[in-house]
Amino acid sequence: MGVCRVSAARAVGLLLGVLADSMVGDSIRGRADASLARVARASERRMRIDHPVAGAVHVGVVTGAAVLAGLAVERLGRGRPLVAAAGTAASTWAVLGGARLAADGTALARQLETGDLAATRQTLKAWDSRCSQELDGVSLARASVEAVAQNSSDTVVAPLLWGAVAGVPGLLGARAVGVVRRMVAEQAGRERFGSAAAHLDTVVNLLPTRAAAALTVAGAPVVGGSARAAWRAWQRDTVLHPSPNAGRVVAAYAGALEIRLGGRTVYPDGVRELPVLGDGRNPDAGHVTRAVELSRVVGWLAGVSSAVVALIPGLRRLRRSRRRVR
Repeated sequence: MGVCRVSAARAVGLLLGVLADSMVGDSIRGRADASLARVARASERRMRIDHPVAGAVHVGVVTGAAVLAGLAVERLGRGRPLVAAAGTAASTWAVLGGARLAADGTALARQLETGDLAATRQTLKAWDSRCSQELDGVSLARASVEAVAQNSSDTVVAPLLWGAVAGVPGLLGARAVGVVRRMVAEQAGRERFGSAAAHLDTVVNLLPTRAAAALTVAGAPVVGGSARAAWRAWQRDTVLHPSPNAGRVVAAYAGALEIRLGGRTVYPDGVRELPVLGDGRNPDAGHVTRAVELSRVVGWLAGVSSAVVALIPGLRRLRRSRRRVR
């Protein structure tokens, strides 16, 4: 299959996968995260040593299995554009977490609105590894917006961007890294074992987090937010953030929604004094709802952007072919 047809099939598949994620609903039955988590648990049971080398082997096994599965899917579509597009679409749907993020984000807003903080903590646990038992309503609203922002990058933008660049292996591989990183982060006292996953996750998300922040700026006016404030918070408030990735998207959301995020946060491995992001009011349930709406906009913008990126190699080849004919 020529480069042009490969690019077109990949672009169409990515868009169809985004559409399927938004239409099918939030069920994770058959989704990649569940399968990747099972592989990760099986691998981890065989590597009880809390050592960076064991952790590197662990993340390599899980990510390698995901990439091999992606290569197998692409091999099935070799020379058959329709099959290739269908395989990419199915893989994209399996990997994306946009629909589930929207459903859980809406549930968080509803639970905060009704004052059901226990239910809020339980729902938040699925998306964020921080310790939430001592958080009050305002702190839970802050954590909810931050979780929506960060996961719009991790479970939507990052897989789509890697899928555009590297096809189905990129889709599955990028998501596998995120799944392993999260599972290890939830376990206190496993910092050495999880260091390889943390470093790989940082590298994999260097470009996607910045792309997600840029898309947040672009999409802010759609939900009545401020693109200018989103840009300002992203550029100004992340300078002192300890992570080269996490603060970018959260800061853009804070500016877009004109609220304050960040600050002191308790994780299983200890307390982190993070910089304050944004300069608006404290968030509430309504801001969680708007954050979910913004995540939907970011997801669609990411889908269109990834399709454009996927088409670039084919367009370049087509241009070179036309120059030769002339």
